[in-house]
Amino acid sequence: MSYFHNYAPHLNRRTFLKNSLSGIGLLALGDLLGGETIASAKLPKIEHGMHHPAKVKRIIHLCMAGGPSHLETFDYKPILEKLHGQAMPESITAGQQIAQLQGKELKVKGPAYGFQRHGECGMMVNDRFPHIGSVADDIAVIRSMYSEQINHDPAHTFMNTGSIIPGRPSMGAWTLYGLGSLSSDLPGYVVLTSVGGGQGQPISARQWHNGFLPSKHQGIQFHSKGDPVYYVNNPQGISRESQGDLIETINGLNSHLASQRHDPEIATRIAQYELAYQMQASVPELADFSQEPQAVLDMYGCEPGDGSFASNCLMARRLAERGTRFIQLYHRGWDHHNNLQKGFATAAELTDQATAALIKDLKMRGMFDDTLIIWGGEFGRTPMSQGADGDGRDHHIKGFSIFLAGGGIKGGTVYGSTDEFGYNAEENPTSVHDLHATMLHLLGINHKRLTYRYQGRDFRLTDVHGHLIKGILA
Repeated sequence: MSYFHNYAPHLNRRTFLKNSLSGIGLLALGDLLGGETIASAKLPKIEHGMHHPAKVKRIIHLCMAGGPSHLETFDYKPILEKLHGQAMPESITAGQQIAQLQGKELKVKGPAYGFQRHGECGMMVNDRFPHIGSVADDIAVIRSMYSEQINHDPAHTFMNTGSIIPGRPSMGAWTLYGLGSLSSDLPGYVVLTSVGGGQGQPISARQWHNGFLPSKHQGIQFHSKGDPVYYVNNPQGISRESQGDLIETINGLNSHLASQRHDPEIATRIAQYELAYQMQASVPELADFSQEPQAVLDMYGCEPGDGSFASNCLMARRLAERGTRFIQLYHRGWDHHNNLQKGFATAAELTDQATAALIKDLKMRGMFDDTLIIWGGEFGRTPMSQGADGDGRDHHIKGFSIFLAGGGIKGGTVYGSTDEFGYNAEENPTSVHDLHATMLHLLGINHKRLTYRYQGRDFRLTDVHGHLIKGILA
């Protein structure tokens, strides 16, 4: 009881009103800070939110969860066709970490589908991606990515947080911490998921967690079907005015508590109550696709709200228009240990058209030049076959492909390469830390200066690593 009295003294009417004024001041300051609260005003020394002029305002991460094969997407290897079914040279694989093929007979597997050159740049793109091929001159493919984790969940953790240790902040949370949200009535970090095409590996919510950063920076998962957010509408008999009065009262009490002790989570609670109230008006409008022209729906190839990756891509564009800073779309369908021929084709069909449509739509709306799009999975797949019929590929971390597009990116670029078998990143090896450093750079942030002190140490997204991928920068 004594603990409670230390932090929650008896309130009379005069004391309540006096302390409520501090809450109003807190909210006013949050508005002046572009929706940020006092807790996030203690940011690194970033003038106007940036260390240098930014190329982009927002990021859309299209995460192909499960590990799409680079050998069936953007990394054509003729020798795999030539040696299909033969023993993989031991000189390539000896002593290497392999997931499920360890101790098995390793045979070369040729690409399941052909490749064609696309665009003025002549980029080689798999035949299952005709729509992405149509925007080849707008994208920069990195063929020399590598990771440190060979299984799905830790690989996602590493891709999202730059650390193999669970509990660190995600890259979306770091972005929101560094720059704040662009919206006052929608979350600054939103996640959507879809599935189809292969084994749908589960995605843990900690992949978009805030870690040790204030909790207001965590990602908010929207539902792909039905209402994006549960309970977005008031119960019957509760008006918006009465709901507003309730929020004002609760925030007044929280403001009084904030005046008694320093806890940034109290400021977060105040901001989140206010955001939830604003979302009751903004989310229904966000989810109403009725004003989208049929030509736009046809371009994405979606039925609004059907839970598909295509519908989520259209939602991503609408979120971007309304100020959401970081948007992640997970498509769970790329884990092809077997049935690659059919599964890859299905996953590609579900994602190819909408990916290209998002790029084209942003260009039509003048948003492409201030948006960064990242497309890729947590790792690639082996050049060796897997499964009784050889129609599969195992996890692979030594070399794989992703692409970037948008502001500050040199379109029509192929950066780096793997060896002739697609096994090791050979030319310009590019780490996940390099990707994070480049992403923050385009947002106007020096990755070495975006830090947060926790347990006596200054942490950052890139830890003690990371270099700019200068070859893809415009």
